[in-house]
Amino acid sequence: MTLKHFLASAALFITLCSACAQPGGRMPKFRPSEPPAHDPAAIQCEGTWYLYSTGFGVHFFTSKDQKNWKFGGQVFDTPPQWALESVPGYRGHTWAPDIAFHDGLYYLYYSCSSFGKNDSAIGVAVNKTLNPASPDYKWEDKGCVVRSWGGRDNWNAIDPNLFIDDDGSAWLSFGSFWGGLKLVQLDSTLTRPAEPQVWYPLCERPEGTAEDTSTTDDAIKADPRGKAFDPGNGAVEAPFIVKHDGWYYLFASYDLCCRGPKSTYKVVCGRAKHVMGPYVDKEGKSLLEGGGTLVVSGNEQFPGVGHCAVVGDKLFFHAYDKKIKYNAHLLVRPIDWTGGWPVVKL
Repeated sequence: MTLKHFLASAALFITLCSACAQPGGRMPKFRPSEPPAHDPAAIQCEGTWYLYSTGFGVHFFTSKDQKNWKFGGQVFDTPPQWALESVPGYRGHTWAPDIAFHDGLYYLYYSCSSFGKNDSAIGVAVNKTLNPASPDYKWEDKGCVVRSWGGRDNWNAIDPNLFIDDDGSAWLSFGSFWGGLKLVQLDSTLTRPAEPQVWYPLCERPEGTAEDTSTTDDAIKADPRGKAFDPGNGAVEAPFIVKHDGWYYLFASYDLCCRGPKSTYKVVCGRAKHVMGPYVDKEGKSLLEGGGTLVVSGNEQFPGVGHCAVVGDKLFFHAYDKKIKYNAHLLVRPIDWTGGWPVVKL
């Protein structure tokens, strides 16, 4: 690791990610029970839990009990060259990772973009182990999996989640704002869409569902390409698919992150009989029409909570905490499946 990248990693260890920092906010002393993990994803390897989150090079933390975490460093010492060359505005600050294990390999999907833009790409790297002390530990980047182009695509290639179905087929869901959440089947390598490519819509929110998009609006106004690159204010992102009692459940984050006390982030879900959907909420309303049954929402201490990962019977997600100037940290809460629908209490 070069000195430059060490300093970048150390700086982000004690401050929020630049895309989600609050004005004037500074991270307090590191708290092992509540690490500063934005967009968390977790998995167990050799008796240790590994938590991956947004940060330069993708940050990771380790824990033996999911209660006390240690900062482990970053996955990439240098940003993926393919992303630097092909994604405008991307400089190594890598978002919303997803981690999975399949056929002897760990797959780390990650997002390359810049705030308020859908010139974006999802990449993937593989490893035989997640233990940095192992002689087999080596991340091998496999490059771009899915790419979106601003002005061409009405969707955004960020926030990936891998789902392996019972028949072994692999599916990647993703998306943020624009035309909502999408799904595509991957080939046997889990690094490319399967051919022929078929893209499925999962969830879309009508315009007007987000009350405050000032940060995005400012970015659009400053962009000479104009409204063709406008994400709109149908605020939905961060899909996560699981199967429970014969149903496929799509978790998603609605409303706005990263706005301090004005954050309105929450987690909702819908369910379907097929991974491709259609997903409907408890009242039977389609998630393609703005439906969604509430899983967890904010309170006075945590005005915004979201970008979740389902890990066993627990929900991993981040929260903006009033007690630390609305900076984000990890929350882990049990899922109560009541009447076939997940409920999480703060």
